[in-house]
Amino acid sequence: MKNKKIISLILVLAMTFVLAACGNGGNANDSAAKPDTQYVLKHCHVLSSNEPFHQGFLNWAKAVEERTNGGLKIEVHPSGQLGVEEDLLEQAKEGVNVGHNTDSARLGMYVPEVAVMNGPYFVENLAEVEKLKDSATLQEYIDKVESFGLKVLSYNWVQTHRHFFTNKEIDKPEDLKGLRIRTPGSPIWQESVRALGAEPVAMNFGEMYSGIQQGAVDGAELVYANIPGGKLNEVLSYANETGHILLINFQVCSADWFNSLPEEYQNILIEECDKAGMDVSKQMEANVANIKKDLEAAGMTLNTDPDVEAFKAAGEKAYEVLKLTEVKKAIWDEIGKK
Repeated sequence: MKNKKIISLILVLAMTFVLAACGNGGNANDSAAKPDTQYVLKHCHVLSSNEPFHQGFLNWAKAVEERTNGGLKIEVHPSGQLGVEEDLLEQAKEGVNVGHNTDSARLGMYVPEVAVMNGPYFVENLAEVEKLKDSATLQEYIDKVESFGLKVLSYNWVQTHRHFFTNKEIDKPEDLKGLRIRTPGSPIWQESVRALGAEPVAMNFGEMYSGIQQGAVDGAELVYANIPGGKLNEVLSYANETGHILLINFQVCSADWFNSLPEEYQNILIEECDKAGMDVSKQMEANVANIKKDLEAAGMTLNTDPDVEAFKAAGEKAYEVLKLTEVKKAIWDEIGKK
């Protein structure tokens, strides 16, 4: 009996020791899993929280936080909550931990050659966008952006094709003659619309509805998703599928802040940004068919067969005016595009 009590006591002590060890081991592992330093990126965009891109940014943030065990967090701020893009990009250039969704036209204000990516028919599908990674010429220009204090994380974020939305059918560049078409104010946008046959008018997105209604502009060049979002089908009756620009977006942040991250975090931030961007781009491409169906049911006429070859030929003028013809050719050669 005495021996049994001793054995029982030994077993109890042993189990207590094992449980304590497991408990301590668990705490030690938990502590090791949590990085000593936590980095935060405040990523901003002007789109609403119900836009596909916003969910894409949230997916990016979740993947980064999971892969870094909470060491790197991305806070997503929609609808311009933290201020206008120009101010936020200036903050990023000064080293503030902010990022923004922007485009090559904007980055072209720093490195003019980057603007080529928003030129007419520069790339025509997501497969060509992915091939841009193979262009040493393009990468050289993108690297130059960092000398201005901005780090390009990804350009895999594509908002589908831009078309001309008007109140008359547009089949060829000549049909745009005399029409005032709303477009962003950057040179690549302005010259592209001018080359394609229209008179470009810089106007904020929120002013378009009233601008069209009052006759300040005769139409706009936008992606399909913009039309129901801005209720523009109430003031525009034709969707003319010229597909003249595949709208590539960039995710950028402060170069100084990015370079302060551990190398592992830098790689994760870029890898997950590329992945989330292509995922949401494919989703948006798939959504176009439903948007078109709804717009047609609401009374908009879809012109699906304009003379795209004529528009492509006309669009070359934009590259000539902005001295980007050779830049485009070099990149096309490197990605095998003709």
